[in-house]
Amino acid sequence: MRRFFQCLTLCILTCIFALPAQAVTFKIASNAPEGTAWMNDMRAVADRIAFRTEKRVQIKYFGGGVMGNGNNVLRKIRIGQLQGSMFTFGQLSDVCPDLRLYSLPFIYRNDAEMNAVRKELDPILHKELKSKGFETFHFAAGGAAFIMSDEPMTTLDGLRKKKVWIPQGDTMSYAVMDALGIAPVTLPITDVLTGLQAGLVDIIAAPPLGAIVMQWHTRTKALTKTPITYTFGVLGIAQKAFAKLSPKDQNIVREELNATMRAFDAGTAHDNTEALKVLKSRGMDIVELTPQDVNKIRGITEKVMQDLADKGAFDATLYARIQKKLSAMRGGQ
Repeated sequence: MRRFFQCLTLCILTCIFALPAQAVTFKIASNAPEGTAWMNDMRAVADRIAFRTEKRVQIKYFGGGVMGNGNNVLRKIRIGQLQGSMFTFGQLSDVCPDLRLYSLPFIYRNDAEMNAVRKELDPILHKELKSKGFETFHFAAGGAAFIMSDEPMTTLDGLRKKKVWIPQGDTMSYAVMDALGIAPVTLPITDVLTGLQAGLVDIIAAPPLGAIVMQWHTRTKALTKTPITYTFGVLGIAQKAFAKLSPKDQNIVREELNATMRAFDAGTAHDNTEALKVLKSRGMDIVELTPQDVNKIRGITEKVMQDLADKGAFDATLYARIQKKLSAMRGGQ
């Protein structure tokens, strides 16, 4: 009898340990419209993760901004309705204020300057996001955002006559527009197209590819090719949810998502160049701000940014480090 119970116990334990681990599903929000290349690529990586983990890890995306704006998404992550999102840096700036350092208006003059700063700050920002409860993956640049308007904009006085869109929660850009004497209009990203259609805003700032993906280019006629700010996306998953995975599955997810986000990042410059060609072919006027006004705008902006740094909007030490880096690249000018 004793031997019978020993065998029965062994059989039960064997069956228990033979059962597959319970599947974990990550529900991820995104503003990218359904059917875009980005959403297709993200669904492809979700399939690869499911295959490699034998369906222990599955990802379900909710595209097109159906989960609401950044604040709504963060709230849904906190209550467990979502496990993560593809955020813009602006949407996470209240969670991690130092993300604002990559979106400083009129501070970065070209891709080379932005890339040089990233080499030093990317690891720091990933670490900060982790301390705030997010597992994040390689940052994906959206590229330089340019002014896109209902008519060519080449002067500061011209900008002052227009209503300029500012992303919801972007306190930096709002402060700069206010200092420049430009009328800012705050809208969530999901409402920009409607705002353009209704005449609530006359001017937006976006990378060429982003403007096409979001269909904003259909309501604008000119692009001012002076970098306003730089845009970034970060895929963040709540660490509380990520911790439910085994170490092996965590490594698989990191490997796949990092590779995909690196591919997005590496292709940004080329994709925006091609998108600009498309805009030109469709009759978009390409102009530039006058050098005098560019210098005036940068001077005012630097004062605003230093004031925000002093007030703790982002780390003043890191901001000084960026300024030193950029000054060295510009030959001390």
